[in-house]
Amino acid sequence: MPHFDLTARDARELWEGMYSSGHGHVWSGEPNAALVDAVADLTPGSALDLGCGEGGDVLHLARLGWRVTGVDVSDTAVERARAHAAQAGVEAHFERHDLGRTFPAGEFDLVTASFLHSFAFLDRIDVLRRAAQAVAPGGSLLVLGHHTVPPAQLERWRDDGVVIDLPSPAELRERLALPGEWRLGRDLMTERTITFEDGSTFVGADGVLRLDRS
Repeated sequence: MPHFDLTARDARELWEGMYSSGHGHVWSGEPNAALVDAVADLTPGSALDLGCGEGGDVLHLARLGWRVTGVDVSDTAVERARAHAAQAGVEAHFERHDLGRTFPAGEFDLVTASFLHSFAFLDRIDVLRRAAQAVAPGGSLLVLGHHTVPPAQLERWRDDGVVIDLPSPAELRERLALPGEWRLGRDLMTERTITFEDGSTFVGADGVLRLDRS
């Protein structure tokens, strides 16, 4: 499981520490299954992936024909994503942004945020509202988010004074409070199974929210 330094002074330090603390890939390199399903009925155009990590979702979208920009706060993550795209022969663009401070320019037919959670330094709702503003008319905002985590992990966070918000898709939609030009494209919960080093497992719930703009 990824390790975070909770003494980090800003978002860049927090996530750079996580990505650079190990060797090789932090994630599998495969796209999130919920994203694969949620974009299957969309016509490719321009796309923006917020918190792209090592680029798994970006590469999937690019292979479908999307013109994709991936952004992450970690220099190491962005470098790995660029390298993975080059190795795969996939054309994609990557930028480094601390989304609490700067945001990519332009409008996009699809803006995605897969598990854009952070222990600190990020007002997630504010970022997602800005993401909605970046969606072009006729486009979509797709947000994947954890809703439950292993009890032991949650207990460690509480012991460290960490507060992390894990709303359901319906709760997230209510908090975003987007205007009437937005309609619900998808609202569902999916399951994920985590296998720990001792062989034990935990089945968690993730939320999928897609909002389509008129």
